[in-house]
Amino acid sequence: MKLRVLSYNIRFGGRGREHRIAEVVRSVAPDLVVFQEATDPLVVARVAQATEMTTRASLDAHSVGFVSRIAVARHEWHYPAGARHGVLEIELPGGARVFGLHLSARFSKWSEARRVREIGALLDSIKGHQEGFHLLCGDFNTLAPGEILDASHFPLWIRALVWASGRDIKRDTVRRLLDAGYADGFRTLHPEERGYTFPVWDPHVRLDYFFLPQRYAARLTRCEVVSTPEAAHASDHFPLLAEIDVPS
Repeated sequence: MKLRVLSYNIRFGGRGREHRIAEVVRSVAPDLVVFQEATDPLVVARVAQATEMTTRASLDAHSVGFVSRIAVARHEWHYPAGARHGVLEIELPGGARVFGLHLSARFSKWSEARRVREIGALLDSIKGHQEGFHLLCGDFNTLAPGEILDASHFPLWIRALVWASGRDIKRDTVRRLLDAGYADGFRTLHPEERGYTFPVWDPHVRLDYFFLPQRYAARLTRCEVVSTPEAAHASDHFPLLAEIDVPS
C-alpha cells in the first residue's frame, strides 16, 4: 500500500488560518496528516471538512492530532515519562503504525537533554512494535548530526541560550534514534539538500522529521519539504511530506 503522510506544525492551534492550512493539505493530497500544535479540536474539524478527510482526532490542549482520508484501525495518546506533549499512536489496517511527536522546544543543552529523555522514553514504550513497520514523525525541535547551526538568525535571547550551551547545540536526540536503528527519511533521500522547515519567513533550521526503521528505509519513495507560497502563509513551519510503500 502506498501511503502519503504529511507532518505539519500549524502554530498555536491554527485558529483563523483553517482555510490556508486546508489549502496546503489539499495541494499535496495526503492520505494522513499528523498535526502538531493542533490544540483546538474545532480547527482540526474544520480542516478535515474542508479537505474531505473522513476521520479525525484531537484533544483540547493536546499538541498532536490527525486527519485521514483512509480507515484507521485505532488511535491512542501515550504519555512517556517526562514528555511535554502526548505521543499519538495511529494504527492503520494491517498493523502499520504512525507515531506523531512534538518534542520540547528551545535550543540549549538543557532542552536537548530533555528531548533525549523524551525520545528514550518513547523508544522504550514502543519496543513491542520494533519488528513491525512503523513511522515516527513530527516536530522534533532539534538538529541532526552534522547540520550547521547559524545562530545569527535567532532572537537575542535564543542566541544567549546557544552561547551558554557552548556556542552550539548537541545533536543527541537524532543520534539516539540513528543509534537505535532508525533512518532519517529526508536525509536518506536527500543527502545534500538542507531541508529547512522553520521559520517560513527565513528558513534556516530543519526541525521536522520522518524516521522509520532502517530495514524499511528502501520503502520510502518520497520525502520533501512543502515550501509552496500557500504554505508560507499558513503557519510558521513548512510541512514535510513522505510517501512510503507500506508492507502488507
